[in-house]
Amino acid sequence: MTDEPESADAPTNDGQRFDRLPETAEERRVPGRATRAEVLEWWDDRFGVPPSAFDEHSFWEKGAGKIWAYSGEAPSPIEIEGLGLAFLRTRQEHWKPTTNAVQRFGGEASINVIQLEGETATRFLAGEDQEIDWDGDWGYLIVTHEYAGEPEPIGVGLYLYGELRSVVPKGRQESLEPL
Repeated sequence: MTDEPESADAPTNDGQRFDRLPETAEERRVPGRATRAEVLEWWDDRFGVPPSAFDEHSFWEKGAGKIWAYSGEAPSPIEIEGLGLAFLRTRQEHWKPTTNAVQRFGGEASINVIQLEGETATRFLAGEDQEIDWDGDWGYLIVTHEYAGEPEPIGVGLYLYGELRSVVPKGRQESLEPL
């Protein structure tokens, strides 16, 4: 999505500050930086999350492709440690949503969502990879579990070759009784 050539005099990404994403490719000044339009399109295409779900949020990059979502106002650029929630990893072959983003916005998803129950959900939350039958797209999935009769996003899984890989961060993995 962002494969523009770099020029010697082009602005560069500064890993010590947050820069607001440009709205469109025409407004892009830093080569390789995602745009708001690209982020919204990716969430819509990959998970069916409507762009309106992000109306109250701005997107910011800090570091190479580390996108954060923020609900509020801030000057750009801004040199602080954190701004909102870690949201998406770009600047790699396949964009990856964060667990925080999926838990916050994944309830709006209508595609590439897999619901796990019982031992399968417990193993996923513990960080275990497991063979799963899935007839949907390969790649990153929003993993849900039913709570109080409703599906709730619990994390991000990577589905490849008949295996669901848990990408729940180590610090957030849980050893639970079967759900």
